[in-house]
Amino acid sequence: MSNLRVTAASAICALLGLNPTIAQAGPCTADIAQFDAAIRQSAGNPFAGLTARQSVNAELGRQPTPESLHQAKERLKSQFSAAMVRAKRYDAQGNRSGCTRALNAAKQMYIP
Repeated sequence: MSNLRVTAASAICALLGLNPTIAQAGPCTADIAQFDAAIRQSAGNPFAGLTARQSVNAELGRQPTPESLHQAKERLKSQFSAAMVRAKRYDAQGNRSGCTRALNAAKQMYIP
């Protein structure tokens, strides 16, 4: 009987944790979820993805090297991931302004 109670309690906890209406939500949870969904939906779109402003070197007509392109892409991925982590952390803390700033920064780096 004890194993049955433990199993039932575990199942109930799991169901309650997965239910978004019962789970604790921060001030930006819905916005973050919507942005995550837009990213997933754009997976097959060849025009979607991370983007950054054009560098000064590009303005001067200098051609990028494969290594500089790789470095720029990795730096952009890192910045995007950090912005999303910040948004989620601020959301968990209940910090609406911090969450909004971080999420907007991430949105500026991604074209869905």
